[in-house]
Amino acid sequence: MLLGEQEQFLSYNGEVLIFQLSKTKHMEGAADKTVNLHVRRMAFNRDTKLFVQKSSGVFSMHASHLKIEIICCSCTTDSRTGIILPCILMKKKKKTNVVKYLLLLLHNSNQFEQSFHFKLDYELKEDIRLITGPSVLWRHANKLFYISSNTCTVLSAPVQLSSVVWTGEIEDEGTVVLGIRTACLPESEDEDEFSTSDRAIWGSEFFGYAIETQKILTGTCFMPHAYSRVVSSVYICKNETLKKQLQISLVAITHKNQLIWFHDGLPKGVCELPYEKPCSVKTAVISSNDLLFVVSFASGNVCVVQRRDSLQVASKWQKVKSVLVDDFIGSGSEQLLLLFKDDSNIDVLGTFEITDLGEVNYASGINYKHDVSAAEELQENGLLTVQALETRLQAGRTSVRELQQHLGLKKRVILESCRALINLVEERTHILPSAKEVKCRREYRSLLNSAEPFEGLVSLWDDVENPPHSLSKETSLASKVPEHFKEQLWQRVVGDSLVVGVKLTESFYLSLRDVSLSLVMDQDFSSISPIIECRNKIIKLNKAFSALAVSSCHIEPPPKKMKLDLHSKKDLKEECPKRCSRVQLGGAKTVVAVTSLSPLLAFHRVCCIVLLHAKKQKHRNDSLQDSKMITVLCGKIFLSLEDISNGKHSVKMLRDNSYCTGSMEDILAVLAVSVRFSFQIVSSDCTLTPVNSWLLGEMECTPFKECHDNIFCHKAGNVYGTVFNWTLKNPFEGVLTLFCRNLTVLFQCLHSLTRVLPPSCDVKLLRSGSKGVLTEQLALALEKEMLTLRSSFFSKESKAENSLTWGSEPGKKISDAPMASLLDSEEGVQQFRKKLQNEREESVLSMNQTMNGARYQEIALKIAEAQLSSDMIVWRLS
Repeated sequence: MLLGEQEQFLSYNGEVLIFQLSKTKHMEGAADKTVNLHVRRMAFNRDTKLFVQKSSGVFSMHASHLKIEIICCSCTTDSRTGIILPCILMKKKKKTNVVKYLLLLLHNSNQFEQSFHFKLDYELKEDIRLITGPSVLWRHANKLFYISSNTCTVLSAPVQLSSVVWTGEIEDEGTVVLGIRTACLPESEDEDEFSTSDRAIWGSEFFGYAIETQKILTGTCFMPHAYSRVVSSVYICKNETLKKQLQISLVAITHKNQLIWFHDGLPKGVCELPYEKPCSVKTAVISSNDLLFVVSFASGNVCVVQRRDSLQVASKWQKVKSVLVDDFIGSGSEQLLLLFKDDSNIDVLGTFEITDLGEVNYASGINYKHDVSAAEELQENGLLTVQALETRLQAGRTSVRELQQHLGLKKRVILESCRALINLVEERTHILPSAKEVKCRREYRSLLNSAEPFEGLVSLWDDVENPPHSLSKETSLASKVPEHFKEQLWQRVVGDSLVVGVKLTESFYLSLRDVSLSLVMDQDFSSISPIIECRNKIIKLNKAFSALAVSSCHIEPPPKKMKLDLHSKKDLKEECPKRCSRVQLGGAKTVVAVTSLSPLLAFHRVCCIVLLHAKKQKHRNDSLQDSKMITVLCGKIFLSLEDISNGKHSVKMLRDNSYCTGSMEDILAVLAVSVRFSFQIVSSDCTLTPVNSWLLGEMECTPFKECHDNIFCHKAGNVYGTVFNWTLKNPFEGVLTLFCRNLTVLFQCLHSLTRVLPPSCDVKLLRSGSKGVLTEQLALALEKEMLTLRSSFFSKESKAENSLTWGSEPGKKISDAPMASLLDSEEGVQQFRKKLQNEREESVLSMNQTMNGARYQEIALKIAEAQLSSDMIVWRLS
């Protein structure tokens, strides 16, 4: 077998494919009958640092009186399977003018498949490309022709072009051909209108042509018009369609020996190339995620341009036979394979270099045999690492599976709790599944081979005698609520917040403590919780509405101990509302809840049940053990997108004769969604008269009719809706309180205020509550905590002291005779010994008493509530 001079190189999945033609002679002097196309798959061995042959294949063609050549080869997508395969275009030329072309596909089994063939009366010489299909595209006589495996017919595109600079896939456009054609200049009577230089620039234009849709793409989205005259090759690095606008990043080489980077049709960088006549450009993404541009020249030279801060030549080589880009060493990133021209080396892969311009550098002609042992050790270490990673992966999968099961159980518990709450409010009996039913369901689910184990829900108090807060007691307490306990239920929309208020009667409110609201959707949802999340804040207004004070006692301090609080307001904040507002105004008591509006509007129409949660106290004693949790149904509210659009529940704050006309519900809604800040302003040189002028003038504030000291800001912009309260202690000192939506509004107001205040003014942010009052409250809270701890721990001992008859035999009474008289006789000694033994047994019994769950829960609840109160005051003092 004599190898021909033709050979082609192609990289495919990290391997190097070498295609060669050979001719077989049956006998000496006989004509050639068969031509074989050989392929060898070469892979790089990291141990020996050489290319070794993995497999080979052959395709035989009858070649009597034919001249067979390899035109080109490339990797393209097979439209039948979507798999990228190597393609080889062959030419068979007879002595006549008819030329036959054959397109072959190479499969992974090294079997060649003839995709299609076609005949032409001319030879393909210009801009030959293999594209998706597979298809063959070429240019002849300034026309574009192509043929695919689907049609097997040569088609002509209705465009004229002088060169093809790129072919490939563009998003939403399919296969696109970028080329240069003669521009259509406007006809003019004046022949001298365009000079010679203008015609040289504007005489050609860059354009794109989509083959499937036969659509012309304007060249300005690729590069400016003036560059079309000098561009010789293009490589599109990125293309995407954003808001129906095509965005493209590409690199182009020019006849002026330049490489230019274009983004969205504009040049972003240029680099001078070290050699003349650049003919092609391709990209490589190396291990550092840097993008390299590999430029090949007609002289056989190659250079690499790196794009960092600017385009610059990073490396260059001479006498290069071929340059390939792929992951040859299996590192997960691309490298460059340079094959050099070497007449002394018969092996086509004898002289090479693999590099990524970084850590990867392999070259032929270097003895790597001494590194074999190190490579074997490295391979062994890699195997151990993979095994360790597999073990960690398996453990991680187990943890994820357990976490998913736990989250599923928590979700079912929450949903079952929501159903129990709704049944309680609507006075229906909620029946939890028994342990027997849960076992049956679990067995049934196991028979179905379910991937997720079934978890049933049973009562946590099945084995507890006399639970302290059962559903029956809740229902009985709810039934004792007076019939007319509320005066009004209202709702308002402020921005993206929904405010719901319940106005309670005076007699009912005085018997409550820790009052809060929660909202429950009336619809039955199986996948989401019907409990609506609310936020938490308390607002207090005095009877005359002359001063505003906001306390944040329901806000939990960040460094807080974990405490048992199953039936207090903490439990409500974690399971139902996260924010409840209580507003006190004279004799009328209003409880307010604030929640986000947008999640509710996703249902378009929604009906919510309003629940009141509180601790009901007995009038004879206001201690913790006499307060009981109650849940009261206050009514329902209806919300729809139509009502919101029509402004039915909007807050209306209008001006009327220098006053702000807003209902009490509107005022409460604005205060509930606002954040309160108080500032002490002290001026040592002059009075604070400018503050009042600033409020009524620049801020365009008007007082409420109910209280002239509290004013509403009508100034357009972000500050609209801010409520101010200005109180003067003396002409040189005052307190300014702001109720604003967020910190941005606060900063805008303070910035405007500082421009009117004298430079010597001192502005200080005040904490909620004075230090003296908080100190006194802390002392009382600590005393209450100490008394609670003492009474809880010593109550058990007092009960033991009242029952000292344990262990004594009935009918017998120990006399109170003096000890000396008992020791005078043997009978007295026995009686004294028996008395001492009984006392010892009673002492042991009193120390080993057990406590049931209900009693322990009651003690833990008292201690937790006392500690929470003291912790809160300490946090506010810090």
